[in-house]
Amino acid sequence: MDATISQSPVLSPLLSPLAPPPRLYQSSISDAVLKNGSTLVVLPTGLGKTLVAILVAAAKLNEGGRVLFLAPTRPLAAQHEKVCREWLKLAHDEIISVSGLISAEKRKPLYLSPVRLVISTPQTIANDLEAGRLTFDFSLVIFDECHRSVGRYAYTFVATAAKKHGSLVLGLTASPGGDRKKITDILNALGITHVQIRTSEDADVAPYVKPLEIEWIRVELTPALLEAKEVLGELIRAQTETLRKMGFVGQFTSKKALSEMRMRILASGSHLRFSALSHHATLFSLVHVQELLETQGVESVQRFVQRVKEREPSKAQVRLLHNAKFMAMVEKLNGATEHPKLKKLVELVKGRPQGEKSIVFCQYRDQVGVLVRELEKAGLRAKSFMGKKEGVTAKDQQKTLADFREGLFDILVATSIGEEGLDIPSVDNVIFYEPVASEIRHIQRRGRAGRAKLGRMFGLMTANTRDQAFFWSSRRKEEKMKKIVGGLALASPSDFKSVLNARGRPKKIVPDLPKETKNEKTESPSPVISAPKKKGQSKISDF
Repeated sequence: MDATISQSPVLSPLLSPLAPPPRLYQSSISDAVLKNGSTLVVLPTGLGKTLVAILVAAAKLNEGGRVLFLAPTRPLAAQHEKVCREWLKLAHDEIISVSGLISAEKRKPLYLSPVRLVISTPQTIANDLEAGRLTFDFSLVIFDECHRSVGRYAYTFVATAAKKHGSLVLGLTASPGGDRKKITDILNALGITHVQIRTSEDADVAPYVKPLEIEWIRVELTPALLEAKEVLGELIRAQTETLRKMGFVGQFTSKKALSEMRMRILASGSHLRFSALSHHATLFSLVHVQELLETQGVESVQRFVQRVKEREPSKAQVRLLHNAKFMAMVEKLNGATEHPKLKKLVELVKGRPQGEKSIVFCQYRDQVGVLVRELEKAGLRAKSFMGKKEGVTAKDQQKTLADFREGLFDILVATSIGEEGLDIPSVDNVIFYEPVASEIRHIQRRGRAGRAKLGRMFGLMTANTRDQAFFWSSRRKEEKMKKIVGGLALASPSDFKSVLNARGRPKKIVPDLPKETKNEKTESPSPVISAPKKKGQSKISDF
């Protein structure tokens, strides 16, 4: 028997023969969860976090407990339901999946006996707990993609009930993030006191990690796009100076900094705050246009400007659209060639061997349509994969993935909906249309390739733009995350809190990130809670 396959005889009789044999690390992690209590499990994408959850669930169910399995989206919850029905020896009516698609009055009786395993999205459970439709009596609660357990997200509400009940909590993620405060917030919200982490370098994991060749491809902005970027830079500096004179100072070239600035303006109590908010909205629009220009392309800029024109008038909108420099820049773009990334993407995909499957990740919804159109014009079979904001239903998503799996097309062009959890078929190539600043999203995107064989990741990066800043940002955060979480994993229960709350640079516990392959050439903002706005005023959520 392979030494990396679990030889533990202690497997729950509720585990179905259809379940894959647990690997040594999966068995070891699940045993540690059951022994040590509420645990965060950090495991790279594609290495079987779901089976770890099933092993723990089977053990708790065998003790007579009930289990709650939460996932952030309905498609992911449906995927977990399918796996649980296959891998657990439970009767059909002992497993239910609930969501907001089922009316509240119909949900209440669904929770009653003989149900032993409830699979759901967190907001549905939070609503039903608050309304008294559900009595919390779960011995185990599984939080998939638990890096979402911050702020007012519904995971935190359900976790509070779990802590009060004394439930075992299992948090699953490929990355909890590279920020110590965020990791602390996640662990505190879930009541977690133990961490299990595996990386691709660990001896018990390495045999299952397929090689991933990584190459970043640099492109240069065209003269026309460089000229437009300079104009936008001048306008951004002018708006920044206006805000400085109002008493709001900072380096505001990123959306994160701008979001923080907006909250400061709202909290300032200054008699100029409403005027400052208007100028802030104009500045945000300019920074957004500059990002589209640098990282996406001409058509994305044009579509955004058109949407601004179609909004109800506001001072921020008038200030932008009546600016002679801005409108002259937009007019010049009408005759400009598209962003060089677009041509490079087509060349890259056309240059791959026939029959290979690829996922192209793109930050902006508008650009997804552009990429699909250009790939199809080049004779390639491509299809978009987006979320409910674009009017795409779960049924549409499942149909798209089924067609992709069956080879009806070769290139899936996806927004962030394709990053997290969904059972996307194994692909040969993952292509980043742009780098992302978030290490969580970078890890999840990258993990879509090389699951069953050698995989390749290609990234397109525009030289001397925020593309480069995003690239280095995600790299630094990923390295920091490994150090922080690695330190927590080695901490004893008695000093877990002191390690978690330690200040300064964490002690290096795990190896640095491996060097990328020799052919490597180089490597969205958090949602903001908006304050009430005046009619026609721009909102950050519009971007």
